[in-house]
Amino acid sequence: MRIVIYTGKGGVGKTSVAAATAVKLAKQGKRTLVLSTDAAHSLADSLGTVIGPDPVLISENLWGQEVNSLRETERNWGAVQGWLTTLLDKAQLTDITTDEMLVFPGMEEMFSLLQIKEHAVSGQFDVMVVDCAPTGETLRLLSYPNVLNWWLEKIFPTERKLIKLVRPVAKIVNKVELPSDDVLNSVEQLARGLEEMQRIVLDPEITSVRIVVNPEKMVLAEAKRSFTYLNLFGFNTDAIIVNRVLPDEAGEGFFAHWRELQRKYENEIVENFQPLPILKAPMMPKEVIGFPVLEELADIVFGTEDPSAKLYQGRTELIREVDGELHLELMIPFVDKAALDLTQTGDELTVNAGAYKRKVILPRVLMGRQVTGAKYAEDRLIIRFSAREGAAQP
Repeated sequence: MRIVIYTGKGGVGKTSVAAATAVKLAKQGKRTLVLSTDAAHSLADSLGTVIGPDPVLISENLWGQEVNSLRETERNWGAVQGWLTTLLDKAQLTDITTDEMLVFPGMEEMFSLLQIKEHAVSGQFDVMVVDCAPTGETLRLLSYPNVLNWWLEKIFPTERKLIKLVRPVAKIVNKVELPSDDVLNSVEQLARGLEEMQRIVLDPEITSVRIVVNPEKMVLAEAKRSFTYLNLFGFNTDAIIVNRVLPDEAGEGFFAHWRELQRKYENEIVENFQPLPILKAPMMPKEVIGFPVLEELADIVFGTEDPSAKLYQGRTELIREVDGELHLELMIPFVDKAALDLTQTGDELTVNAGAYKRKVILPRVLMGRQVTGAKYAEDRLIIRFSAREGAAQP
């Protein structure tokens, strides 16, 4: 199965590009699901048809789905919600409502992303095209499994044993209803599901991420930040889609200034993102709604190419030996050197890049070695390790 994820700043037209991609793939004979995980769904509007929270066949080889985040929350978090409701009722909280405590910020969107994993393992479709939420929210959600997996491996086993020991006493002494095995199993199942989802979307043989941009200053700045964080977390970005490009005919009259600005930013996009393929989608002469216009848009963008193909793959991590030292190189483009911070705890590295954090579990060849230095050059963070295991830092 191939998965193509479209993301970008809100309003750039990623839903239209995702829908057009899916329509073309279905026309090529591939069983295609186009899936919206954006809470503000507009996929059905773009396709000009009605779709629901489950895959709906809308034309030959094409299914559509707008994930219902509330339903997915209940399905994945119902056991935990029931326990929390009982607990909060006994606590008699008056300054907040119970509903506010049942779901943490971002969780509903995170549950929506689990649909990617479920469809990927089902084998029902050849290709899945995902219309994601705007980049900032998506990137934070895609990084959640790193945190949950660490908690599950390091803390959860101890906590679970402790709860089993104190549960009988707690019920007698404080009338505290500790979580049951069903609740704990639900938490573990969620974490494992998110871990599997992340494994799927991080595999470049399965998943490609594409950033949709408009040739505008603010949108370009957001796209550069997104590309930085996608590389930081190890996602394979294989193309940039420049959407709503004004035609050459707009070079005169009222739109002349806007066309000139677009040319400037188009050049910047090429300079900043090469060697990634830069695909262009024009400002269409009519609204991009319905199959005929979507087919026309996809033909312009992809021509005769397969939109589900892996358009580019670059390594975001590389280990090499230099003068007897081992170097770990992480591709993190467009980041301010002053915003980078690096810490090591045992065999775990924590890389901070602005508001985002990634924990890197060192590969076997680097385990037991100490970081001796680091530098940021040519869009890469180069971390130096001692040449032999257990060597002290200079």
